[in-house]
Amino acid sequence: MAEAVDTRRSTPDPWSIPLADIDVSQPELFRTDSHWDYFRRLRAEDPVHYCARSPFGPYWSITRFRDIMAIDGNHQDFSSDAGIVLADRPADFQTTNFISMDPPKHDVQRKTVQGVVAPVNLAKLEGTIRERAARILDGLPVGKPFDWVDRVSIELTTQMLATIFDFPFEERRKLTYWSDMATSGELAGGPTPEPVRRAALLECLEYFTRLRDARVNEPPKTDLLSMLAHGRDTRDMPPMEFLGNLILLIVGGNDTTRNSISGGVLALNLFPEEYDKLRNDPGLIGNMVPEIIRWQTPLAYMRRTAARDVEFGGKTIRKGDKVAMWYVSGNRDEAVIPDPDRFLIDRPNARHHLSFGFGVHRCMGNRLAEMQLRVLWEEIMKRFRFIEITGPVERVQSSFVKGYANMPVQLHAW
Repeated sequence: MAEAVDTRRSTPDPWSIPLADIDVSQPELFRTDSHWDYFRRLRAEDPVHYCARSPFGPYWSITRFRDIMAIDGNHQDFSSDAGIVLADRPADFQTTNFISMDPPKHDVQRKTVQGVVAPVNLAKLEGTIRERAARILDGLPVGKPFDWVDRVSIELTTQMLATIFDFPFEERRKLTYWSDMATSGELAGGPTPEPVRRAALLECLEYFTRLRDARVNEPPKTDLLSMLAHGRDTRDMPPMEFLGNLILLIVGGNDTTRNSISGGVLALNLFPEEYDKLRNDPGLIGNMVPEIIRWQTPLAYMRRTAARDVEFGGKTIRKGDKVAMWYVSGNRDEAVIPDPDRFLIDRPNARHHLSFGFGVHRCMGNRLAEMQLRVLWEEIMKRFRFIEITGPVERVQSSFVKGYANMPVQLHAW
């Protein structure tokens, strides 16, 4: 079964090329699922690795679990102000958002919107998630092939994103489009030409500005856009900062969960003994969810920029240097996670992973993401014995978003 869905391609042997020539930021490594041994070598031989030449300029790779935690929790020495991806912001199209800020500005902007995922609001959302998941699953063909990414992963997450923004539901696929455009630009190694990406993001800004202007004149509500419109620290944001925060919230609420939904299906196909465990005991879903998020690692890295010269791991990281914290590598660190390449739905301490980050920038929507995955799999197991991957899985061309463009599947009922 695993061979039928494994799409890794032949790439240069990462153990034989000069260490200095390793560049794990190449999007093609992720599109072909060929990055694993590169990170394994860096963890073993050069866990604080300098790449002098890449499409994004020189940068440092941090690849071990504990080193990533140390940098992620140290915003004084490793700043977010320059952005979260390795690509530099174009000088004539500067956007920023609160994840690309350091305290105190980060804290006040994040606080404005954090209420949308407060426990009381999450409790209200669970019924909506279950109702929509059930409707989506009941509308799928049994015994006939279809694309899981489009019909389930994208559809469920986009419906929920429209809900938390109070976005016009019939136009929700605009959110998917803008999310894809934001993360697939050619400057970041993706296939989308820069003029196309900019046009899409300006369309997003124009659309949401109209919605925000209408919300300002309405009583405050608990949706994200109303919170931004009425928040003391966000209501007067400049347009490009407003756009940056929109894209952050759209990508954070869409790409990450949708790729974990697809990644869980792939993992269970690659490890059929785990699918047997799940069929025998659906009560393992609660523990399986964080294991899916660890195994998939939907965002491969986050960038920081050295705020001063720092001695770290025996190396000198100079002020202004780019630093990539490779969550995708830390989540496979053998020194911290036993047998890390295996997908184990009953793994002890499954929540001990890096996918949500640490410190002040820890993902604020982590509980919502976990809830969507849990509820979806609860509803899946009521209906289907097996989601079978029937052909090659197409991954996206990105070293940042670790995701799927297409996943052909066939459903088998109980």
